[in-house]
Amino acid sequence: MTGLQPDASTGMRRRGVLKAAVPLGVAATTLATSPARAESQPAADNTPLPSGSYRIDVHCHIIPDFYRQSLAANGVNESGGVPIPAWSPALAVNFMNRYGIQTQVVSVSEPGVMYLSSADDRVAMARRLNDYMSKSLVHSDSAKLKGRFGAFAMLPLGGPASKEDVAAAVVEARRAVRELKLDGVGIFSSYHGVYLGDPVFEPLMKALDELGVMVFIHPTTPQNYPDLNLPPFLYEFTFDTTRALINMLYKGVYKRYPNIRWLGAHAGGTLPYISFRASLLTVAPAVAQTLGIAGADDSSPAFRELFYDTALSPAPQAMKSVRELAGTEHILFATDWPFTSALFPAAGDPAPQLDETFTSGGRLKVERSNALAQFPALARRLRA
Repeated sequence: MTGLQPDASTGMRRRGVLKAAVPLGVAATTLATSPARAESQPAADNTPLPSGSYRIDVHCHIIPDFYRQSLAANGVNESGGVPIPAWSPALAVNFMNRYGIQTQVVSVSEPGVMYLSSADDRVAMARRLNDYMSKSLVHSDSAKLKGRFGAFAMLPLGGPASKEDVAAAVVEARRAVRELKLDGVGIFSSYHGVYLGDPVFEPLMKALDELGVMVFIHPTTPQNYPDLNLPPFLYEFTFDTTRALINMLYKGVYKRYPNIRWLGAHAGGTLPYISFRASLLTVAPAVAQTLGIAGADDSSPAFRELFYDTALSPAPQAMKSVRELAGTEHILFATDWPFTSALFPAAGDPAPQLDETFTSGGRLKVERSNALAQFPALARRLRA
């Protein structure tokens, strides 16, 4: 069939779009007052970068010996298709010193505690990891370690996540933030096919909202992915992060829990690139797309409010897309060390590609200022 549809059909099509969008429970936005587009060009800010160690790395991992031994005893020797690398506080400090990093905000990578079949064992291991991060790293008495670490708490969630696991995660999140004084909470994109946004996580989302901390979303290998004989970290990690971020939009998580600040690993997976397409079933973008209204917001405002890290994504293909979506202030420096050790063979600038997207002033925000603004307790420790 060729040619334009009659006006009546067009009207039906437009009403169909609205009918499809409204039940999703996403608040309608007045098109004339849509949030302004994020900066498309960097400001002419050529503030010189500091010398010495000034960077704050918000995506890097710990593998203490007791955790490594537990993984090995349960047959886990790799994460995302990559062998579990060497790690120790001394190795971490040496890496930071070589690349001008003052502080690492550490977390636990895949598989977290999902490899443990017992709920009690998961709670015990999560507590042990959080105690270690707090006492041995974040609040260490060692002069060599003081000020060098922040941390995201580990939650005792299994796969698939259950109500019992979520209840235990609520308890541990509160303990880790209020008693252990960790800087935020770490969570995975999915738990054996149960994605963030699933109703099972509601009690946890409520608790995280009450805590008001940064929540770091790290990907995990999804269930039943097509096997291309390549390590899943290469691409599946990015897709799983994207699934989680989009699912939370349409399940209303961002709207119901506005006090949670979300940090998406690896530049938010593929979300910045597909943020317009992924927003089409929210009301304002659907209307704009159908009616051809110029100047309307073309991505969900919720996606613009997320934070994104530079881990494995410092190249302009990723960073310019993130900057266009969320602005420089929502981008945080990250290395994904020690899983990326092979990418850092010599000392120097750990992410020279950032120069292709940001001025030196913009880089200073990405590599330091933005993190200090989002981790106030860390900022106070560093001032002290």
